Amino acid sequence: MEDQALLTLVPTHILLFAFARCKFFSLTETPEDYTIIVDEEGFLELPSSEHLSVADATWLALNVVSGGGGFSGSQPIGVTKIAKSVIAPLADQNISVFMLSTYQTDFILVRERDLPFVMHTLAAEFTILRVVNGETVAADDLGITNGFVKPKLVQRPVIHPLSSPSNMFCVTSLDPDTLPTVATLLMDVMFYSNGVKDSVVGNEDSGHIRFFSFSLIEGYISLVMDVQTQQRFPNNLLFTSASGELWKMVRIGGQPLGFDECGIVAQISEPLAAADIPAYYISTFKFDHALSALRRITSPFIAARSLSSPACDLQNLQRVQGVFCTGFFQLVSWVFHSWHKPFAAHRSCV
Repeated sequence: MEDQALLTLVPTHILLFAFARCKFFSLTETPEDYTIIVDEEGFLELPSSEHLSVADATWLALNVVSGGGGFSGSQPIGVTKIAKSVIAPLADQNISVFMLSTYQTDFILVRERDLPFVMHTLAAEFTILRVVNGETVAADDLGITNGFVKPKLVQRPVIHPLSSPSNMFCVTSLDPDTLPTVATLLMDVMFYSNGVKDSVVGNEDSGHIRFFSFSLIEGYISLVMDVQTQQRFPNNLLFTSASGELWKMVRIGGQPLGFDECGIVAQISEPLAAADIPAYYISTFKFDHALSALRRITSPFIAARSLSSPACDLQNLQRVQGVFCTGFFQLVSWVFHSWHKPFAAHRSCV
């Protein structure tokens, strides 16, 4: 009854389709809860709820793209492609990040208070821009020089437990114009069909987990789902590679990772990058998730645990916010981006 009441309080069709002014929306369902990333305009359209708890820091969303163009026109970079140039330097400076990989690109969310250090850390290799009223302009130099010391290279052993569910995943997209065609299916997958796991797999001991990520950002859609869920979608609507690329997941964390620890993303992405293994990375408020290309590795779990040893523009800096709550049908987190009005949020991991 509580689940149904929440769905009545926060209608799913409003979350997905009623944000006329919303340009950044992402929902990730895990076995524990939901993590939602949404911009300020989308958040303001939501009714208040006792099931939503706002975290306490402000975040900026950074997007790395080649050649200075928007992310929609660039080739997918992948977290392993920016592990050395972006993720590792931020980890070296003890700067926490929240990662969101999509079909189109990767977003790195950093705390607003860390922005001067982020800019100084990355300015040597990147042109740093920000988007103001839809226009891209050069970001101001925030002048962090005194006391800034470039750290020595350090090894980052994997310190959190890793697990690899038996699901195979796909990362895909679809034409936004076809969204009305699959609207009912999307709502069913995200909010109602928790039984898909049970009907396909049979029981929790099989190693399958419930994981689904939907993003609608600047008019572009990204979907991350297991093969069983993909089979529910019409084949002619999804953008998939000719090879039918599949991805294997590693879940990071035996207990909730918390909000202050730095270096988690780097611990996972650096060994994958060293092995030239493409990977996506999706942070949530309790655990992190790395997906590596199945054709390049038989066990990403082993690759991540074995750690022992470009001319791009950093675009789309935007203010973000996070919110947290628990429960299968309860919305877990909101992260907002807006340069105009500050909001609060919190999360860590590099």
